[in-house]
Amino acid sequence: MYSNAAKKILVIDDELLNIKLLNTFLQAESYQVLNAQSGAKGLEIAIEQTPDLILLDIMMPGMDGYEVARKLKDQPQTQPIPIIMVTSLSDRESRLKALQAGAEEFLTKPVDRTELWVRVRNLLRLKDYADFMKNHNKTLESQVLERTAQLQSNYRETIFTLTRAAEYRDDATGSHVARVSYYVEALGKHLALDNVYIEQMFYASPMHDIGKMAIPDRILHKPTPLNADEWQIMQTHTTMGHEILQGCESPYMKMGAEIALMHHEAWDGSGYPLGLKGEQIPMSCRIMAICDQYDALRSPRPYKPAFSHEKSVDILTRGDSRSSPEQFAPNILAAFVECADNLAHIYDNNQHIAPHYQKSLGQNQALPDISAGMSDENSLSI
Repeated sequence: MYSNAAKKILVIDDELLNIKLLNTFLQAESYQVLNAQSGAKGLEIAIEQTPDLILLDIMMPGMDGYEVARKLKDQPQTQPIPIIMVTSLSDRESRLKALQAGAEEFLTKPVDRTELWVRVRNLLRLKDYADFMKNHNKTLESQVLERTAQLQSNYRETIFTLTRAAEYRDDATGSHVARVSYYVEALGKHLALDNVYIEQMFYASPMHDIGKMAIPDRILHKPTPLNADEWQIMQTHTTMGHEILQGCESPYMKMGAEIALMHHEAWDGSGYPLGLKGEQIPMSCRIMAICDQYDALRSPRPYKPAFSHEKSVDILTRGDSRSSPEQFAPNILAAFVECADNLAHIYDNNQHIAPHYQKSLGQNQALPDISAGMSDENSLSI
């Protein structure tokens, strides 16, 4: 059973009143709480006691929260610790600066107790998943006498388990994830990519939205358009997914982390979370972007019906109020058009795949749906 009492949280804030308030909220949920009233002291405690999570104020004298976060992420011992920035700053620039410094989440002062509990709970669970994956990976690597084929099989089973865990956040089936795997495989073959790279994309692509496990239910399942603050939180699923998967040696997990972080980047630089442009975006993410958008168009959503194949292709190639062809790499868009009939066939033949079905090693594999949260009009594919 999951126990808060086993979790240690470090609160770093120069204001004693803020520390006392956060202590009250956290101790009411049975968390162990450590305190520091300066950035330097917070770093010292983090290194000595390795907390499970850090609540970090931005505006502090001397070493501010940005510098503390950078130093924490620069040290191997403290790098995996998730950081929630607690601040009265709400502008986009401050949040982006915090994200670049290494923060995983934000809380705006005055802190809402429920929002604090949700963010802390979700990040701690994500850290548990990340720790499990890293420990599991080390265990596998220690088995030096095991054949490569067996290692690959174990990694694939791990992917299946992880995506299945994410599935329980949503009622959807595994159809979307299976289709996306088949789409990226089809496009990769059409582009004459290396077979090993195509296989890695096939198994990595189901993890593209794994970070949505960290998104609060009130946002993830909201049937109406998200407001600006909610949309900003929703966008963090990319960095959360990367946080879960990074650090693993498996090529599937490495590519999964890459796709999770950058599958919403756009060729014209209009995407998120990093605003990458053109060749800065990895090939796997360029391919994933158009596959994810196509399936979102073809699938019914609370705010729209399922579009036909013809209409979906027209939107992606001509654009509409929410999409522009300039968002996609020209060669990827051209390949998409050239093999569009194949993608339509994939969609038509993979609409009702059982979420827990898994084919044998070496064959196409239907995996569980982790595409929760596509319930607003801010984007075709969130």
